[in-house]
Amino acid sequence: MHAKLHRVRVTQANVNYVGSITVDQDLMDKVGILPLEEVDVINLANGKRWSTYAIAGASGSGEICPNGGAALLCQPGDLLIIIAYEYRDRAEILNHGHQAKVLVANEHNHCLELMEQSLINESGKLKFQSYSQS
Repeated sequence: MHAKLHRVRVTQANVNYVGSITVDQDLMDKVGILPLEEVDVINLANGKRWSTYAIAGASGSGEICPNGGAALLCQPGDLLIIIAYEYRDRAEILNHGHQAKVLVANEHNHCLELMEQSLINESGKLKFQSYSQS
């Protein structure tokens, strides 16, 4: 994992769009999710999970809109977790660590808390650290 949007609310669901999930550009920027990047989405209201790709919505809009078939897996108001992954060389992580950003959203899909979660190499062992940036 390199980025996670935690507890974002579905603002609309558009079955008539060709796939993806539309996400407020500000939220994507804060955690480093790129447009067209593959993401996993988990619906906390019903446990449904799916993979898709992110597209940027208007900055500051708070928009979270599952599109296409994914629109049938949720409804406005549902809480989602959106996770982006990256492939990394295991040896590099063991030697140099890894950082991921996690944004916890408020009820309007704005940043309530921004955290950095890290794996730090301390004397040959990885240590997990998490700290809030906001």
